[in-house]
This record gives sequence, C-alpha cells and structure tokens, in this order.
Amino acid sequence: MTTKIHAGIERMLHDIGWETSETRAWIGKSELDPRVLEAMKQVPRHAFVPQGLEDWAYDNGPLSIGRGQTISQPFIVALMSDLLAPQPHHVVLEVGCGSGYQSAVLSRLVKQVYSLEIVPELAQEAQDRLTRLGYGNVTVRQGDGYQGWPEHAPFDGIIVTAAAPEIPPPLVEQLKPGGRMVIPVGLPYMRQDLLLVEKNTAGEVATHNVLPVAFVPLTGRGGVV
Repeated sequence: MTTKIHAGIERMLHDIGWETSETRAWIGKSELDPRVLEAMKQVPRHAFVPQGLEDWAYDNGPLSIGRGQTISQPFIVALMSDLLAPQPHHVVLEVGCGSGYQSAVLSRLVKQVYSLEIVPELAQEAQDRLTRLGYGNVTVRQGDGYQGWPEHAPFDGIIVTAAAPEIPPPLVEQLKPGGRMVIPVGLPYMRQDLLLVEKNTAGEVATHNVLPVAFVPLTGRGGVV
C-alpha cells in the first residue's frame, strides 16, 4: 500500500468518525461497529472508481461511475453497513451493485453477498472487478432489484443503494424473520429518508426513519424511471 493511499484511508476513516458524531442525534449512536470500520479500511476504494478519479476516491463524498450512477460517500456506505447489523453467517442481498464497492465492504462482514444491478454493463464490470480483486463470496446478476432474488431468499439482510418511491413489497417478503433492510425512500430532487426496516420473528414489520439522504433513483419496475 502506497503512502498516498494509506493517508487517504486514514483521512476517510477520520471523516466517517466525524460525520458519525455530527449525526448521532439522528442515528442514535456516536460510533459505528468496529468490524464495519475495519472492512472500510481493508477495501481499496480507489479500485472501484473510474480511471482518473482515484485522487478523490477517499474523499467523503459520492463520485460518478457513469451511466447515471454513483458510488456512495464513504460515511453512507459505513452507516448502511452498520445498520444492517451484519454477522459472519449472514446471507445478504444488495440492490444496486454499481461499481461493486458496497458489495466488497459487505463481503468482509458476511458469509455471502448476492447483488443485483439493472445496468448490464455495470453488472458485468462489477463482477469482473470483484473477481479480479478476490471477493469470491459476491455474486452479481443483471436484473431488476425491485423483484429481489427469490431463488436465494430469505435473506438475513437487504441493502438498497438507490431511492425507491416506496419500500418494494417483494423485498419485504424476501427478508428473513429477524432480518433487517436498509433502504432510501423518496423521489429525486425531493426529500429522501434512509429507512431501517426490521422484521421480527413473528413476521411483523417495523420501519424506523434514520436520517435524510440523497440517492440516485431506483429504476425498473417500481422505480421512478
């Protein structure tokens, strides 16, 4: 690891810590799970951004990855991973693979990640990138995330990285009792909220508003585009 990359990672972790503290009234905690922070430290974010943007990879902000999609800011990636309460035996569904960065972070925290990406080129590029970098417990498929991935359901956790107008019912159905889903809900250029959806062992669902966010829209059936 070069000195420049190491410094970028340390700056990113510092910024995540600062923003966690600043939003503690919203998120209900002043520190994130150390396992999540270690995963953020281990995953080379610069390998998941387009060529030419590597110098900005560890800044605490989103970056365009083309085709109208973005890689989320590090704090949001860390927060969403933390809210999922990932455990080593968990099987997780991700909706919106993008460049594969969130998938890579989750792969350090759970047993298996299944990730859906609606843009064919991004899906193929993400799978190739994850395979090349050695993330063997991530499987990417091109498909409409609104429908989930029923062949591998139920999931211990579901993470959605694009804003839906409402919580997709198929995803709620594919969430295991005792599981969690983290999803931004709202319309583009209007208020969006990051929601934590919990299904108890009786199958009852409770939704908690975490904090305001801004995400690209979920596309496909049930999306806004």
